[in-house]
Amino acid sequence: MSDVSWVNRLFQSIDNKDTESFITFIADDIFFRFGNAEPIHGKNNVDNVIKGFFESIKALQHDISETWSQGDTVICHGFVTYTRHDSSTLTVPFANIFKMDGTVITEYLIYVDISELYSDS
Repeated sequence: MSDVSWVNRLFQSIDNKDTESFITFIADDIFFRFGNAEPIHGKNNVDNVIKGFFESIKALQHDISETWSQGDTVICHGFVTYTRHDSSTLTVPFANIFKMDGTVITEYLIYVDISELYSDS
């Protein structure tokens, strides 16, 4: 799965905070880990956590620098800008690794440091 337009659609659903669209990209038995948080198993659990995360911020925008694939793995990296509810922002580098089964993600790993996201700006 090296289709860059697929990756762009995935990140557009995230940047739109559109969980209904986002979950169409993931498998029912997804393994999902965001940064150093505890892993989450299952589409419904990921849906609930992502909804909560989206509610905790005003907006987010990914700027993808590069995407490549090897076998059933897609890797991308870039910068993400989070906008807090007070309209202040935090921009940090990120890297994602997706293990694929056809066109759905079975393992979703996000490498990002959001430790400053909820601190007083």
